[in-house]
Amino acid sequence: MLFNSVGFLIFFPIVLLVYYVIPKKIRYLWLLAASYYFYMCWNAKYAVLLFTSTVITYASGLLLEKAKQADIDELKKNRYKKSVVALSFLSNLGILCYFKYINFILFNLTRAFSLVHIDLSVPAVDVILPVGISFYTFQALSYTMDVYRDEIYAEKNFFRYALFVSFFPQLVAGPIERSKNLLRQLAEPKKFDYNMAREGFLLMLWGFFLKLVIADRIAVFVDTVYGNYTDYGGYYLIVATVLFAIQIYCDFSGYSTIAMGAAMFLGIRLMENFNAPYLSLSVGEFWRNWHISLTSWFKDYLYIPLGGSRKGKIRKYFNKLTVFLVSGLWHGAQFTYIAWGGLNGLYQIIGEALQPVRDKAVARLGLHRESIGHRLACVVITFVLVDFSWIFFRAQSISDAFNIIASIFGADNPWIIPDGSIYECGLDVKNFRLLVVCMAVLLIADILKRRGIKVREVILKQDYWFRWIIIAVSVCFVLLFGKYGKRLDSAAFIYFQF
Repeated sequence: MLFNSVGFLIFFPIVLLVYYVIPKKIRYLWLLAASYYFYMCWNAKYAVLLFTSTVITYASGLLLEKAKQADIDELKKNRYKKSVVALSFLSNLGILCYFKYINFILFNLTRAFSLVHIDLSVPAVDVILPVGISFYTFQALSYTMDVYRDEIYAEKNFFRYALFVSFFPQLVAGPIERSKNLLRQLAEPKKFDYNMAREGFLLMLWGFFLKLVIADRIAVFVDTVYGNYTDYGGYYLIVATVLFAIQIYCDFSGYSTIAMGAAMFLGIRLMENFNAPYLSLSVGEFWRNWHISLTSWFKDYLYIPLGGSRKGKIRKYFNKLTVFLVSGLWHGAQFTYIAWGGLNGLYQIIGEALQPVRDKAVARLGLHRESIGHRLACVVITFVLVDFSWIFFRAQSISDAFNIIASIFGADNPWIIPDGSIYECGLDVKNFRLLVVCMAVLLIADILKRRGIKVREVILKQDYWFRWIIIAVSVCFVLLFGKYGKRLDSAAFIYFQF
């Protein structure tokens, strides 16, 4: 079930109505049933995988809690606890690996053997990637590790824990919530909070604006150009690559924002997943503001266990590169994603290594880091670097990515904008102008957000009549321009494939 579907517009009000009518003691059971229904609308049989991951991590929590209370030697206790954690991780990651990477592994294994002239005929496995498996697997595993670290209690109520893993607003595309935030909130259902509901509605409205008006509109142009990049080379690809950076931001941030808003109707606050990432001054800062829940997951459960920055610079750089390569692989079973992750890791390593040189250059040139010009230059450079890496993320193969890069650097058709050729790639001049205006609105909202000003809070402080005019106009705008033209049908969110 898509957020941007008629089905969800029927489903969500029913969930809310029943949730606040029934007794508090059984509300979590209703949400659990609604969450499984929400997930099973894609493929009912894969709910078994969701349930399996839930059972494994729930049992691991109980075993860890039992071990903590056992009167045995401390050394044996620690070994037992580590064995439980290892079993939980291996079993869950094994399921994830099979459904997401098995054909990727078999294909590349076959190619590797062919290099030494061994014909390894292994048929492809007929599997469909379950929606959201990477998200709920990581969320469940974080619970196991949090119990092991004594950061959260072991949940005794299986159904409440099952709700934590399957909570429908953020089930299939995040944010990847931590047990110490979400599980505790689910344990204490609240009364209907009108103020939270108002804020949640504005969040959902903003999320729909990002997805339906901006992301889906950009997708028409990007899909046209990247789908036939040999015909649409040069400046077509430059524009499409810049727009793809905005598309994936609005698409993914739109989902997270809708999820946050929907959860607020239920009295639950989810973590913020994006903080105006394209206004970052460095690639490192970008990753602290982009997909925050995943970045922090890798930091807490992979980077720090690998040694973090505690074992010297070389080991620190190795750990960072490892994390980003794994992050790329997490996104998909393709070398393009691995290259994208590795490139972002290299950006940060090179940036840190050259920091002393940059500091000296700034001092000798008499530059002021806090000046508007310097900060703007840093933002532009960071965007260019990040946007360049998106080429690998969007391309269908490594060879396609390098062909696209070659076409961009050999661009010799700057006339496509003044002569109107650019308006023949799915978006006419009216749609392009509307898109530019909407992206300007996004930029202003992100600048205000970085300055600590939340537009929704400003709206909610206005007189009721003015507030409702703003909301009514915004709703009409999304409904009117969210599906502008025959090709702008509601599309699935990009991160559903991960």
